[in-house]
Amino acid sequence: MARLRTGVLISGRGSNLQALIDACTARDYPAEIVLVIANRADAAGLDRAARAKIPTRVVAHRGFTERAAFDAALDAALREARVELVCLAGFMRVLGANFIDAWRDRMINIHPSLLPEFPGLDTHARALAAGAKRHGCTVHFVRNEVDNGPIIVQGSVPVLPDDDADKLAARVLAVEHRAYPLALRLVADGRVRVRGDSVEIDGRPGPVRLDAVA
Repeated sequence: MARLRTGVLISGRGSNLQALIDACTARDYPAEIVLVIANRADAAGLDRAARAKIPTRVVAHRGFTERAAFDAALDAALREARVELVCLAGFMRVLGANFIDAWRDRMINIHPSLLPEFPGLDTHARALAAGAKRHGCTVHFVRNEVDNGPIIVQGSVPVLPDDDADKLAARVLAVEHRAYPLALRLVADGRVRVRGDSVEIDGRPGPVRLDAVA
């Protein structure tokens, strides 16, 4: 079985990267991680990749005076590794339109909210402040608008009466670690088709929903 050659872009601890690494160890998993790129040399996720014997690169954004040059360096590294799909896993840089267009429908992201609710940062505190009853995560194809694009998988948890941002974040993170490997599997298996602003999965309207009870 030819496995989908996947590149993962990170900026920090790499917990979602680890979930993808773990998923890829299954013999029947249809993707393999062939490169991990960080924009920070101190990103802890690089150590996770190294322990899994996955090649790593550091493309430090501070080494570039223009975003286009940074994006071009990322693109070159991905193409050199013959990457077919890009996963953004806590990658804290906004990518330019040319890069996004070049990888259209071949780049996915995970965001810690039920998009379109709460794009951007501080999603857990904002969900609590808004009185949300459920909160969660979204895996979606990347588009030029930040935290926007056809949704593949959403996972949700209830917001509990004693929740603070940290407690809620921890429960959402557990769902993220299920949702991202599932989304990558669906894409790598060829079961996802982009239709305008949404997806079809196995010929039916998406997204897939994972609903945790606690």
